[in-house]
Amino acid sequence: MNTSHASTMLRDHDSARRDSVPARAAQLLALGPARMKSPAARWAVTVLVVVGAALMVWSGVIHLQLWSDGYRSISVIGPLFLIQGIASIALAAVLAVFRRVVLMAAGAVTMAATAAGLLLSAGIGLFGFQESLAVPHAMSSLVVEFAGAAVLAAAAAIVLAARRGPRPVRR
Repeated sequence: MNTSHASTMLRDHDSARRDSVPARAAQLLALGPARMKSPAARWAVTVLVVVGAALMVWSGVIHLQLWSDGYRSISVIGPLFLIQGIASIALAAVLAVFRRVVLMAAGAVTMAATAAGLLLSAGIGLFGFQESLAVPHAMSSLVVEFAGAAVLAAAAAIVLAARRGPRPVRR
């Protein structure tokens, strides 16, 4: 066997695999419900995305309201509330229009991180600010954000599961 030929083949194969991994990841993240074969699954994903986007808007509105009610004067926290409010509403709009897995994942992470930030702020404090779960909107914010994260994660999971297709039945 020609060892130089074999090593060239291995290098070509390895580089082709490396080059295709980012491309495959991009294709996977760009998936949406439009290519799903099942109309019921497409409908379910669309409903979940719309509900998740609505919950993101709700979370954004809560944060903008709190920012307007006085959180704007809190160092670091005030700007974060403004950014979260605007970013959540913008991401929700883009998500509702394009319905891609990467946007569903970004929405789920945003919602979960926002809820985690509130829990951290109430538990140990964040950026020198200690929050309380007894303040207005704290509990509703947690419910909205965790529900939004779960709904968007479920939508992404359905799209990704449909991508693999049904598994063959073993006998």
